[in-house]
Amino acid sequence: MYGYKCEYCEGTVQPKTVDREAFKHKNVFVILEDVTIGVCDACGNRYYSADIVRAAHDIATGTKAPEKVEKVLVGHAA
Repeated sequence: MYGYKCEYCEGTVQPKTVDREAFKHKNVFVILEDVTIGVCDACGNRYYSADIVRAAHDIATGTKAPEKVEKVLVGHAA
């Protein structure tokens, strides 16, 4: 699934397991934990499998219940 050329540079997309990856779906943020994503070894661009995108979508739309909910502080710059 990985090892392909990055669409933005000459780098190669490699698998990387990350502790947390945030997704925005309309006006909802979803954070997936301990997921393996693709990351370009040159420019750092991130790539997501259909399973990862589907999981974020299902949680954001309420199709799947989140395992936990966390508060996020929001403010305006001065």
